[in-house]
Amino acid sequence: MSTTEPITITSREPELLGQTVVLIGGSAGIGFETARRARAEGADVVITGRNPDRLERAARELGIQRTAAFDATEGAALRSFFQDLPSPIDHVLVTASGPSYIPLMEMNADQVRDALSDHVVLGLEVARNAAGKMRPGGTLLFMGGTGGRRVRRDLGIVSAATAALPPFIAALALELAPVRANLIAAGFVDTPLSASLLKDKLDERREELRENLPIGRVVGPADVAALAVHIMVNTALTGATYDIDGGQQFVF
Repeated sequence: MSTTEPITITSREPELLGQTVVLIGGSAGIGFETARRARAEGADVVITGRNPDRLERAARELGIQRTAAFDATEGAALRSFFQDLPSPIDHVLVTASGPSYIPLMEMNADQVRDALSDHVVLGLEVARNAAGKMRPGGTLLFMGGTGGRRVRRDLGIVSAATAALPPFIAALALELAPVRANLIAAGFVDTPLSASLLKDKLDERREELRENLPIGRVVGPADVAALAVHIMVNTALTGATYDIDGGQQFVF
């Protein structure tokens, strides 16, 4: 006669319980999925976005009460948002702003300055306004990319802008300590933004990635959201860049 050990079912406490997570650009794509995952982990979530209607729909779907519609690249609006936000907060993810693919010789001086500084300036403004309200051990989390690491004619100045972000984040982490700063570098992510950029070439790009990426599938916003929440939870992580592109940088 054989005996079997009883199966023990254990439950865990949500990893962000009692914490506040702010998503700058949280109404769609990566920000939206991170908001969803943070909520599932017990966080109180605040989402922002430029489009009030889309923001309202996202908040309704996620069951989020606190939202703010504004353009994060406008300094006064960003300052006002953080000033009005109750303290303390724990984590901030910035997904607003994207790369500009313009041939170098077609760019004027203002476009060059903007392309090189947009992410850094936005990151610095978020840090200035958020850090004083953040609990020690919380993280400021920014989005970058892996696609710009290889210099290519069609990328224009994107490669230079990409190279500036990791040392900026590392320096920010030293200045903000014990608040943390980290960077997520994504490749192609199947988001509404990607769809709007690729239009009728979206399906072709998806199939190309499925056939060539080492993971055999396309990276989605939920994949990036899982990484973002892990970085929030793991308080040993700061000043670092975390790649999530399914191996795209090695095969393209």
